[in-house]
Amino acid sequence: MDDTNRQAREFERHRPHLQAVAYRMLGSLTEAEDAVQESWLRLNRSETSQVENMRGWLTTVVARVCLDMLRVRRARREDTVGELPEPIVTVPTENGPEDEALLADSVGLALLVVLDMLTPAERLAFVLHDMFGMPFEEIAPIVERTPAATRQLASRARRRVRGATPASEPDVDQQRRVVDAFLAAARGGDFEALVAVLDPDVVFRADRGRLAFAGSRPVVTGAADVAEQVLARAPAFARFARPAIVNGTAGLIVVSRERLIAVLGFTVAADRIVELDLVADPEKLSALAPG
Repeated sequence: MDDTNRQAREFERHRPHLQAVAYRMLGSLTEAEDAVQESWLRLNRSETSQVENMRGWLTTVVARVCLDMLRVRRARREDTVGELPEPIVTVPTENGPEDEALLADSVGLALLVVLDMLTPAERLAFVLHDMFGMPFEEIAPIVERTPAATRQLASRARRRVRGATPASEPDVDQQRRVVDAFLAAARGGDFEALVAVLDPDVVFRADRGRLAFAGSRPVVTGAADVAEQVLARAPAFARFARPAIVNGTAGLIVVSRERLIAVLGFTVAADRIVELDLVADPEKLSALAPG
């Protein structure tokens, strides 16, 4: 009983870290929770009295679980275009609107989209080393490579991430001003104002899940085309939109009759929106409360 209690206390102490690792690995809150739960089951079945670094041991376990899940996912999916991660949403409070960003996971939707393009082994090496500082010598056995080969995996992933992830405005208050201007233009049906707040090469991704309709484009690029897409649907969402923190950055949620119907994440740079991610898949929104 004492050993079980010790394991439980240790596991709960490290749970936030394990959830952070799993979310970055999987881009899914639901799957991350499943991975963390599986790591708990494996801990219960293991003799750990001689383990000196429980955090490291649990990180390795959850990483192995995530790697297996990524491999299964990759084998089953034939087409992932238009799919977006499950967002982490926090609704601002009156006392500290943007301080709530501290409560959200700091990894943005745009980065998670890029991570989803990596191979499972590349993603694991990049996440564990670049995001959590795990040595390659400890990562190598998980991916069944040498430390040198594992270093190369992380290096390839790093180049792809840097090449595909835009630099973003770090000030959440400034992000909010840009997002507010976007919402005002959408509500007013002002095409010119909307184009003005969008980067000329803006990328708009929409994940509607099973609600996707024939002929819809999951990815739209260019300020004029994106503005047209937004204004075509503005009457259906703009008046129901409210501020939120989406994966640590200023965003919007769309709530109608107390039901969350969409989440919009933004990447802002140089006072313009460079990426806009719309998550309207009911399955991905089902676990989120509108606040």
